[in-house]
Amino acid sequence: MVSLISSLLVGIAGVVAALLFGRRRPVGAPLSWGEAMVAAVFTMFMFLWWYAIIPHVWLTYAGSELRWTPDRLLIRPTPVQPITVTYQTIRDIVAVLIYGVGIGLMVMMWAVWNDRGKKAPAPVPASRYGRPLVRKG
Repeated sequence: MVSLISSLLVGIAGVVAALLFGRRRPVGAPLSWGEAMVAAVFTMFMFLWWYAIIPHVWLTYAGSELRWTPDRLLIRPTPVQPITVTYQTIRDIVAVLIYGVGIGLMVMMWAVWNDRGKKAPAPVPASRYGRPLVRKG
């Protein structure tokens, strides 16, 4: 349990660090070779962390301490419902959800990084009736 919580905290700390750095870094600033290498190593570390370490720690925790193995049945087959669901199935679904969270965070971070420095469009003035004023009259 400690390793699962620790790995999640490290993953979340990496995401927060990248977002804070992206907020601080000016758009269009030149990038040195050393900065590019540090960014590449950090990005690879985050990929490995979210797609290898966290799912592995979850599967190890669920398989050993929680004993979510194929021999423990969650839903037993009946004559009406011939489906068998084991705890291993739930364990694997949680692992897939972890991958989904990783993909979602990756896309969100790319969007935040690429949209930094963009300003919101100026609001269009409205008439007394709430319609936008497009033409000057």
